[in-house]
Amino acid sequence: MALIDARGIPADQTSVERLAREDLDYRVVDPDDPAQAVPFQRAMSRGFLGAEPTSATLEEGLPTVRSRRNIGVYEQGSARGTLPVATIDSWVTPLTLPGGGDIGMWAISGVTVSGTHRRRGIARSLLEGELRAAAQAGVALAGLTVTEATIYGRYGFGAAVPVSHLTVDTRRAGWAATPSRGRFEYVDREQLAADLGAVHERARRGRPGQVPGWSARWAGIAGLASADTDRERVRGVHFLDQEGVLRGVLAYTLEEMGGTFRFRLRVRMLVGESQEAVAALWRYALQHDLVDEVTADLRPLDDPLPWLVADSRGVTQVVHDHGWLRVLDVPTALAARQYSAPLDATIRVEDPLDIADGQWRLRVDETGTMTVSEHAGADADLTLDVSALSALYAGGVRAAALLGAGRIAGEASAVDAVDRSFAAYPVPSLDIWY
Repeated sequence: MALIDARGIPADQTSVERLAREDLDYRVVDPDDPAQAVPFQRAMSRGFLGAEPTSATLEEGLPTVRSRRNIGVYEQGSARGTLPVATIDSWVTPLTLPGGGDIGMWAISGVTVSGTHRRRGIARSLLEGELRAAAQAGVALAGLTVTEATIYGRYGFGAAVPVSHLTVDTRRAGWAATPSRGRFEYVDREQLAADLGAVHERARRGRPGQVPGWSARWAGIAGLASADTDRERVRGVHFLDQEGVLRGVLAYTLEEMGGTFRFRLRVRMLVGESQEAVAALWRYALQHDLVDEVTADLRPLDDPLPWLVADSRGVTQVVHDHGWLRVLDVPTALAARQYSAPLDATIRVEDPLDIADGQWRLRVDETGTMTVSEHAGADADLTLDVSALSALYAGGVRAAALLGAGRIAGEASAVDAVDRSFAAYPVPSLDIWY
């Protein structure tokens, strides 16, 4: 699959002009110029309330900066080397779709605005600038993961990929499943990072909502990042099947619980290429010596853990939003994925940014393939804004729930048909931040 290189896309002119009226300069950062790249990294760390980056941290982050399209906002006339007052970065990455295919997604990250420059329309210019740039480049979908969930709906994003946070009382939960065949090995942190990347790249293709990781992401999870205060506590094991093939990886830390010499095991990442590997990794975590509690975040809603233990009430699941999507090109995005049931319906999509506005007829045949055509002049079966359509896109959010929330207008029968068709198996999930 050929992907657009976002680094070649110029700064959005509408955002350039809008922020110029605020005496601000909105521009693409040259990552090969240290006088631009270093202040950009420092500003991003400050925006996420991180420590002042060291020379080692800056060096570690440089490959990621160089791989992305980075936008900085500066006071007009500021001196060379000045920290930007706002940042954002983006790249185009594959998103796994229902049915096993993928689509190029404009991934957005690093969104920060300095506390000294609030209420000047900067965040709006950053987000809308990315969406216009992506749409003009021909990218059909944008996505992000967020620290604040109330901001992004106004730009047409929908919370499309929910995940769960799991807390396990290991004494109460116990274990009920049959032991997995295969074996575990401890691995050092360098090998842990490599194994995480290898298994994740294979496993992500089997579940919609996933995106590839990158070397700095795996290094961070494995405790190799110099800014990680827990780095010395990170441990890792990998699971090999009966033939000795790597099938699963677990990165975790241990911490004592209140001086009791009983411990909490925090899962940094648990990824398995097969259900057998996932079950084996869970068993390793829950039966670890002296561990009374296991916690893990970014787990799929259909995680088998509650069915692997003897008492499922020992497992607490808290569902929360994680992967947010934004449809930019309705026909291209909807035709890219597979569907679970036939469908013939017209939808009216309303987009306040005038990117994905329109009325469309959606027809899904017996093979799960959708064709999308413009359908003007007739009443639509469903009317929804682009945020609601984006929430439905990956197949993990029910149209009936959005109807009940007033986010969709239409007959219940049409909503039911969309529900059956859009539902994805397995449910979508996303196990990294980006």
